[in-house]
Amino acid sequence: MTKTLLSIFAIAFSTLVSAQIIGNITDQNNEALPFVNILIENTYKGTTSNDDGYYELNISTPKTYTIVYSYLGYKTLKKEVTIAEFPYQLDVTLTEESVSLSEVLIDSEIDPAIAIMRKAIAQRKANLEKTNSYKADFYSRGLIRIKDAPEKLLGQEIGDLGGGLDSTRSGIIYLSETISKIQFLSPDKLKEKITASKVSGNDNGFSFNAAMDVDFNFYNNTIDFGNEIISPIANNAFGYYRYKLDGIFYDDRGNLINKIKVIPKRKNDPVFSGFIYIVEDQWDIYALELDLTGTQARIPVVDIISLKQSFSYSEADDIWAKISQSIDFKFGMMGIKGDGRYTAVYSNYEFNTGLTREDFSRELVAFEKEANKKDSLFWNTIRPVPLTLEERTDYVKKDSLQTLRESKPYLDSLDRANNKFKLGNLMGYTYQNSHKDYSLGFEIPLIGGVQFNTVQGYAVNANVFYTKNYDDFKRFFRANGTIQYGFSDERLRANGSLTYKFNSITNSFLSLSGGVSSEQFNPSNPISPSINSVSTLFFEDNYIKLYDKSYVALNYSEELINGFRLYTGLSYERRKALFNTTDQTFINEDNDAYTSNNPLDETAFGVAPFEVHNIVKGNIDVRINFGQEYLSYPDAKYNVSNDDYPTLYLGYEKGFGATNTDYNFDQIKASLRQSFNIKDKGKFMYNLKAGKFFNADDIAFVDYQHFNGNQTHVSTDGNYTNVFNNLDYYAASTNDAYFEGHVEHDFNGFLLGKVPLLNKLNFNLVVGAHLLATPDFKPYQEYSVGLDNIGWGKWRLLRVDYLRSYQGGFQSDAIVFGLKFF
Repeated sequence: MTKTLLSIFAIAFSTLVSAQIIGNITDQNNEALPFVNILIENTYKGTTSNDDGYYELNISTPKTYTIVYSYLGYKTLKKEVTIAEFPYQLDVTLTEESVSLSEVLIDSEIDPAIAIMRKAIAQRKANLEKTNSYKADFYSRGLIRIKDAPEKLLGQEIGDLGGGLDSTRSGIIYLSETISKIQFLSPDKLKEKITASKVSGNDNGFSFNAAMDVDFNFYNNTIDFGNEIISPIANNAFGYYRYKLDGIFYDDRGNLINKIKVIPKRKNDPVFSGFIYIVEDQWDIYALELDLTGTQARIPVVDIISLKQSFSYSEADDIWAKISQSIDFKFGMMGIKGDGRYTAVYSNYEFNTGLTREDFSRELVAFEKEANKKDSLFWNTIRPVPLTLEERTDYVKKDSLQTLRESKPYLDSLDRANNKFKLGNLMGYTYQNSHKDYSLGFEIPLIGGVQFNTVQGYAVNANVFYTKNYDDFKRFFRANGTIQYGFSDERLRANGSLTYKFNSITNSFLSLSGGVSSEQFNPSNPISPSINSVSTLFFEDNYIKLYDKSYVALNYSEELINGFRLYTGLSYERRKALFNTTDQTFINEDNDAYTSNNPLDETAFGVAPFEVHNIVKGNIDVRINFGQEYLSYPDAKYNVSNDDYPTLYLGYEKGFGATNTDYNFDQIKASLRQSFNIKDKGKFMYNLKAGKFFNADDIAFVDYQHFNGNQTHVSTDGNYTNVFNNLDYYAASTNDAYFEGHVEHDFNGFLLGKVPLLNKLNFNLVVGAHLLATPDFKPYQEYSVGLDNIGWGKWRLLRVDYLRSYQGGFQSDAIVFGLKFF
């Protein structure tokens, strides 16, 4: 405890001596004012006060300065000071701004806010285009707290979350800071070079507080905030908002500022509520104070998000530039509640400096060498927003804990406690050596651990594993195995894999696998064992069809260049047909109700769909993510998908060396898929596939191209762009050419949110169309309309669709229930 207090005092002292202009900002009641903007007049050099109202403004040259203090709801204050030496103490008190309607003529029917907002919307594009490009310094701090955390989650102990929890199981679980240089080019190019990064409790950690994650520009029609949220000055804003003039005031330059209350017309629409401040005559944004619910953002775990932005005017550039932003949020789910804040400060702007597209690449974020190794003196000198006492304490506490928790005696004592086998470990147990960073154990999965099918009867699955991590960038070796015993066929099967990850730049993997397993004919596994168990035992519908595979396989994967990933594999397989061994059912109405295990003929009991054979299979596949962007961390690369471009898959598969030469074959295949938001109109998704077999007239049915059907009318997929929900599982399987296409559009509340009463349910309308064609199969189509996001509160786990299928005319219709908790 004494060392901790001394460390806090040391940090506080170093802050004091390294800061240049320091002070406290209070209101007339001597209450601290957080998030006050402090700027040197006529510049973008400044800072922001912390939650305690304390600020530090780093100035290195002694001379006369005019310091400007601005805070929404308070009068802007200017202080001219002559500084001879540093540090210089400058405490200020701000007085409340008088926001009045006395000077505004109020029409009894038309609120003045209507005309103001129409002018702001008309000027939106021109104001957006004022900033073609810029360079700036960026600072961000992220903090997440948790309150009254449970000791267990889903039966698993969650510990003290890295030392962040106190005796009441409350405290900071994440605290980090980022300092970087950013460049922007209209309309959407943003590049960031992080010069310093700090994570509490991890002296080798890298903050994820990137500028791209908080780049919210309200001059755009929509803001990507989990959902595409409509800006209060969007072209179509009047379709979503009502406005009310709350008052006016004048800033320090004499500009009249209109305080406009933003009121959603429908509470579940993707919209904000709160206040927007508009500069009279210029129609720029002066500031924002807006709230967003988790429902509106389509982030169920979040209760409320509060966003504040402040802008400052530059006469030289004629631009109101964003200088600070805060995002406060509260969350809660499954007994865990908390809150947090992300603070961002922009400074030292250089506008319209001649940046071109050649100055940008697919690299969005890069780190300066040893950006995470900066010491406290560096941070206390450069940090624009001072730490609060709570944050300083967290840094000291967790840094001390890190030293302790990385020591071998501590890790050994922790392992001794955690490695004790208990009665509750019967379904799973992990032995860990934290010092050498390896673990091993077993588990019986909660879902699928026990299953039933007509081939094996009841089957029990257990997984065993071993993992050895080699460094902080996820270079590892893993050994996994699955043991399965079928009680009806009295057969023990086992398979496993050895996987080594070489690095986190190209994310290259080498895997050797092998064993004996029961496999579905369709390798996509269109029906889950759990759903099949229910379907079989309760409804006598044994849809799953299995064969026996003994194999050994070698696979390699690597991203050769950005966006271009290679997958290769070679396997030797022995395939054998399987047959039903049980007719057990809970219903037991008809012991002959089950179909055979032959997918070619449901009445062919005891008839094999193919002969026993051995075959060698090789494949080369590539995935091309067009327009893929990425984050460059030291020794690691994190890819970022780009919704503006599709993903293309190309593949070649060859079967050769078969004991039955008729079973040799070649296949080429391709698919193109994409998912993107259409502004406020929802999300559009498509998936197009095509392929062609060669020399494959008499191949084994195992190697046919199978299509994902669904006869259970239950789905666990999030969307239906890879399945035909009213098609038999193997009715259209082919060894010739094929094409399948899926399109789906989730209106995400765009339509139903405008229907009275229905908009209170917060359901989403989803429509889809699906096509399948092969030479020997008449074109098959499905059309669906459904409701998603069904549930209550934060638990939105159900989707229901009605669909109709056609093949040379109407075939049938069905209801599909989509479950999202599997």
